[in-house]
This record gives sequence, structure tokens and C-alpha cells, in this order.
Amino acid sequence: MGYYRHHVFFCCNQRPAGEACCEDHGASALLAHAKARIEALGLKGKGAVRINKAGCLGRCDEGPVLVVYPEGVWYTYLDEADIDEIIDEHLVGGRPVERLRLPERS
Repeated sequence: MGYYRHHVFFCCNQRPAGEACCEDHGASALLAHAKARIEALGLKGKGAVRINKAGCLGRCDEGPVLVVYPEGVWYTYLDEADIDEIIDEHLVGGRPVERLRLPERS
């Protein structure tokens, strides 16, 4: 196992007006929600979960996006309920949330 059981990166990139970007969908606010929820569940830190802000992750047209490592599972989301479902099902339960999962790219 690595330093963290799960490492989650939220794209919070802001592009010029008119260009697709995750920040236009409230990515930073939902990142803050995820951090608070992980801390409230006692899952923050070594051996557990780390939530990080990232620059552009290159999937702007599918945004907002986040990626969970070490599995490399990519998600899109709309609101706090989607973030809570990713936390509860994937980070806690070990089951990826198929309805929010983005397809793998070759």
C-alpha cells in the first residue's frame, strides 16, 4: 500500500471565458465539500484518503472531473450528492460508482 489508501485529484482549472473548464461547474466548492466530508468521517491522512486540487487534467469536455488513485478511476459529478456517493461507495466501500464513471481512453 502507498502512503494513502486513496488519493483523489479534483480538476479546478479555470480557462478563459467561453472555454470548457471544471471550475465553471463549481469544482473548487465541491473539492472543499469532499475535504470536509473526509475529515468528518475520520478518513483524512496517512493510510487513508487525501483530497487534492489539480490543474487541468485534460478532460475538460467531460467536466467537471476527478480521478481516484491508485485505481485510476475517473469520474464526473454534478453536486454534493454525487461527491458523497463517490466517497461512500468508492472510497469507503471499495466499489466504483458506475453511473458517474468516465470511460477509459486509449
